[in-house]
Amino acid sequence: MKVLITGAAGFIGFHLAKRLLRDGYDIFGMDNLNNYYDVGLKKARLAQLVGARNFSFRQLDLADGAGVTEFVSDCAPQIVVNLAAQAGVRYSIENPLSYVNSNLVGFVNLLEACVRNADLSHFVYASSSSVYGANTRVPFSVEDSVEHPVSLYAATKKSNELIAHSYSHLYGLPVTGLRFFTVYGPWGRPDMGYFKFTDSIVRGQPIEIYNYGRMQRDFTYVDDVVEGIVRVMARAPSHSVNSETGGACLSDARYKVYNLGNHKPVELLRFVEVLESVLGTKADKRFLPMQAGDVTCTYAHMEDLYNAVGFRPTTSIEEGLQRFVNWYRKYYSLELVAC
Repeated sequence: MKVLITGAAGFIGFHLAKRLLRDGYDIFGMDNLNNYYDVGLKKARLAQLVGARNFSFRQLDLADGAGVTEFVSDCAPQIVVNLAAQAGVRYSIENPLSYVNSNLVGFVNLLEACVRNADLSHFVYASSSSVYGANTRVPFSVEDSVEHPVSLYAATKKSNELIAHSYSHLYGLPVTGLRFFTVYGPWGRPDMGYFKFTDSIVRGQPIEIYNYGRMQRDFTYVDDVVEGIVRVMARAPSHSVNSETGGACLSDARYKVYNLGNHKPVELLRFVEVLESVLGTKADKRFLPMQAGDVTCTYAHMEDLYNAVGFRPTTSIEEGLQRFVNWYRKYYSLELVAC
């Protein structure tokens, strides 16, 4: 089976590609290798993939509609997993147009190319827990209203869900969206909190903790996320509305959205405590007010996904952070000495 992964040099895309290559899939990777964070890290991820005989890669931006159409036509994949996006909540306040071009224009370009591919049987794409925005009822359920995004990034992800539903309705394309919750692990993104914390602790610099530490996150280990994606890939939706929970709907869309989180929110200070233990070094903590666009808690309701594909994440933060630090030490060739 042929699978196209956009964002293949990204954190989750890289791990998904490795897993699928091991499972014997033919993988076509696409990434624009932008400089939002260290391009060297992206190229190092790619270097782990390019030696496989069943992996092909093209450097391409989703905003290039003609290029995307040509590449999808050349690949003729049965499954597309769209993980390419301009990431980051705070960065969206400073650079809004990069989110419009990648997350909106690029998303439509990819869907347009996909509906012209007769071989395609399932389109899977990354949404985000950020769509829950200012919601206060937890755990977050896909049945909850998501009408109050608090960042442009969140608004683009909610827009993706609406656009994907309309394409599924119009063209009969089976589509599944996955709302990821704070994914972490080896080969991760340097702009993420756990990665920045590790960098700062290792270098003896203070770490910045927002909302004075009164934060909870549903930290989800990357291998658990990949397992969820793989299981969802194999289960294309046949209808949009769950009759047990959804009520009446005239949509013909073959469309579903699921949360993909750990269902175990962790206090941010507890997360830092575990990281300190793994590193063997205490952090110099600087407590700051809440940042614009941020939320105090994320917490995934996971029963829908479990009922659909029989999967729940299992990796604890102790195990996950140990694996991350092991990779970090090796990648950066550092000797971390306990104080």
